[in-house]
Amino acid sequence: MNKILKCEKCQGYGLVEVCDCGGKRINPKPPKYSPEDKYGSYRRQTKYGVSKSK
Repeated sequence: MNKILKCEKCQGYGLVEVCDCGGKRINPKPPKYSPEDKYGSYRRQTKYGVSKSK
């Protein structure tokens, strides 16, 4: 069973990895939430540009 994919270029949906527009399709779902996220500090630093010390 194939999963639905979203094109990065034209924002269209489909089941094939390569879109008709020539763009690459990726999984549109966000990663699952985990309270013990070991990469959360890196994502926040990239998004907000601030590092938080423990």
